[in-house]
Amino acid sequence: MSEIYTVIVGILGILAISGLFVGVTNDAVNFLNSAIGSKAAPMRTILLVASIGIIIGVVTSSGMMEVARSGMFNPGLFTFHEVMMLYLGVMFANIILLDLYNSWGLPTSTTVSLIFCLLGAAIAVSIYKISNDPEQGVSSLGHYINTSRAMGIVSAILLSVVIAFTCGTLVMYVSRMIFSFRYTALFRRYGSLWCGASLTAIVYFAVFKGLKSILAG
Repeated sequence: MSEIYTVIVGILGILAISGLFVGVTNDAVNFLNSAIGSKAAPMRTILLVASIGIIIGVVTSSGMMEVARSGMFNPGLFTFHEVMMLYLGVMFANIILLDLYNSWGLPTSTTVSLIFCLLGAAIAVSIYKISNDPEQGVSSLGHYINTSRAMGIVSAILLSVVIAFTCGTLVMYVSRMIFSFRYTALFRRYGSLWCGASLTAIVYFAVFKGLKSILAG
């Protein structure tokens, strides 16, 4: 391997560490904002629960590596040099994007920013390859980009926002209707059932659905 690629790998390693700091900062604000603001538990307890959640997330996040490897583009149509440049651009853009959003106090998602950086970098490299080959046209872009997978991922992201907003609004409306009036008596009677159902749903989707792919593999 050429020395330039060794340097690029080193830069990618440094950017990966920087990305962890920037990404975890963004996620920590999203995770801890409500818990700390509402004083749901002592700070040490909140951080402990968040740490356990991060560990579980790391263990169950195997799908993201597959998306990064071949989810947005067809790696077989790119040379090693082009793939290295692509990932280098992705890491730089992802860190700058997250840092800017964090500095401006704007909401963003580490996963969404990474996915769209991958898609943008893949399109840019594909256009560069097409422009240097007179036998190819704009229609050839579909051969380089994994269009069906990319559209599926983007559609799932947008749809998940709509579903989360709708379901969250509905659940909060029902919760308010049940517990907002005569709070003490109703919560003593039905609070354990409501909390049990909520905890069961969270554990099921966050743990068992995530561990399903790992156990199957």
